[in-house]
Amino acid sequence: MRALLQRVRAAGVSIDGQVVGSIGRGWAILVGVGPSDTPDIGRKLAEKIANLRCFEDEAGKMNRSALDVRAEMLVVSQFTLYADTSRGRRPSFVRAAPPEIADPLVTQFAEDLRVFGFKVATGRFGADMLVSIENDGPVTIWLDSET
Repeated sequence: MRALLQRVRAAGVSIDGQVVGSIGRGWAILVGVGPSDTPDIGRKLAEKIANLRCFEDEAGKMNRSALDVRAEMLVVSQFTLYADTSRGRRPSFVRAAPPEIADPLVTQFAEDLRVFGFKVATGRFGADMLVSIENDGPVTIWLDSET
């Protein structure tokens, strides 16, 4: 499982001009699922994100976790995080899990974040989404369960 986290002041996702999810301060999380990923991998990723100390304390140092600051989360499925660009100019996505594996794992991942008490908004799996991200910092973190 791969996740690209962007610390945000606000973020949202729209489908066909309708906002389907929005958050304030927190993480916008683009999440990709690989074919061998499991619910346990998603739970561990959610725990890592909850406890990552990437929010500023009173001294301006990144010393607080999402739990500490009561961050909000926007989870958007992003199979393109598994793009293979090693051959040619057109990315291949064969390393991404098929929808019947990825969809339930992304849904469970969002639920795992809710268990920590976070407000979690989501996109809609497989939809053509417009994601707006007001990156704060900017702070962008790459997490990959395979490394």
